[in-house]
Amino acid sequence: MLNFELYNPVNYVFGKGQIAKLPELLPANTKILLAYGGGSIFKNGIYDQVKTALAGFDVVEFGGIEPNPRYETLMKAVAIIKEQNIGFILAVGGGSVIDGIKFVSAAVKFNGDPIDILQKRILTKDTNAVIPFGGILTLPATGSEMNSGGVITINATQEKLSFGGSALFPKFSIVDPTVIHSLPKRQLQNGVVDAFTHVLEQYLTYSHDALLQDRLAESILQTLIEVGPDVVENPTDYKLASNFVWSCTMALNGLIQKGVPSDWATHMIGHELTALYEIDHARTLAIIGPNLYRVMFDSKKEKLAQYGKRVWNLQGTDEDIAKKAIDKTTEFFQKMGMLTRLSENTSNYDGTADFIVKRFEERGWTAMGEKQNITPEKVREIVELSY
Repeated sequence: MLNFELYNPVNYVFGKGQIAKLPELLPANTKILLAYGGGSIFKNGIYDQVKTALAGFDVVEFGGIEPNPRYETLMKAVAIIKEQNIGFILAVGGGSVIDGIKFVSAAVKFNGDPIDILQKRILTKDTNAVIPFGGILTLPATGSEMNSGGVITINATQEKLSFGGSALFPKFSIVDPTVIHSLPKRQLQNGVVDAFTHVLEQYLTYSHDALLQDRLAESILQTLIEVGPDVVENPTDYKLASNFVWSCTMALNGLIQKGVPSDWATHMIGHELTALYEIDHARTLAIIGPNLYRVMFDSKKEKLAQYGKRVWNLQGTDEDIAKKAIDKTTEFFQKMGMLTRLSENTSNYDGTADFIVKRFEERGWTAMGEKQNITPEKVREIVELSY
C-alpha cells in the first residue's frame, strides 16, 4: 500500500429535512453570498427552504452559475465579495455550483491573476487565504460536496481545467436525498455514470496490496449497478435515492483513492469533449472510458479481470473476462441512457483527436495515467476509437 495522508474536515449532514439545520451551521454576524445556478432551485422548492432558514442573516444573492461553470461568470462573484465585504459563501446546487464556489473562494484573496489557479494548477493550501463556504447539494454526481477539487471552464480559451487544494473543503455540506425527486431523468442518468467512472479512475489501474480500498471501490460499483437504473425511474423511492446519493459522495471524497494508484486520463480527455462540443460531462466519460481500457488493455488487463470477476461475476480465462468486463461497462452505460460514440453526440467530430493531442502537448501532458504511459499518440488512438 502506498503512503498516504487522509484529511477530510467536511461536516457532512445527510438525510431528510436537514436544510432546517442551516442556521446553526452558518457563522453568526457574517454577510453571506447565496450562490446558485440557473433557477431549478426555484422550481423544486429548495430556494424557499433555504430562504426560510436564512431568515435573520445578511444575504446577497448571486445566480447564473452554469452547468460547466465559467471562469468569466465566477469572476463577477469575486468582484461582489470584494465590494460588499462578504465573509461566507453558501453554494446551493450540484457539483458545478459547488466547484464554482470553490474557485471563487480561492480567487478572492489570490495574490496574482486568478486564472493562474487553473492554467498553472496552483494548489490552494492556506485556509487564511480563502473565503469559507458551505454547500447544499441538489444534484448528486461529482462528490464535490465532500472533496477539495473542482473543474472550471475558461470561455476565452475553450479550456476545461481542474484545480484544488486542502483549503478548499466545504465547511459543511447538507445532503438531502429527497432533492432528486424533481430532477430530469437525464441528470440522474449522468449522476450514476459520473460516480461510476470516478470509481473506475481510482480502481482500474494495476494490482496492488491495498485490499480494503479495492473492496470499497467494488462495493460502490455494485451499489450503483444495483440502484442506478431503478433510481432514474423511481427517484422518490428513499432507499434508492439515499444509496445513490451516498454512493456519489463516497466515489470521490478521497477515501478509496488513498494508498492506491489512480488514472484520471478518461476525465482529462473527456473534459476536452465538453469544452469543444458542450457534451454533458458524464456522457464524455461514457464515450472515452471503455475505449481507453481497450487501448491500454495490456497494462490494465489484470485489474480488468479482477473487476470482471468481482463486480460482474464473469467466468472464463482472465483475458476473456477482462475483455468482457469492458463490454459489460459499455452495456451498463448504454442502459443508463448514454450514447457511447462521439459520432452519436455530435456530427462535427472530424479533427477532434488532432486538436486534443495538440492541446495536451502544448500543456506538457505527455505522460498520463497510473503508469504515465498514456502518451499523446495513445490519446489519439483512444479518441479515434471513440468516433
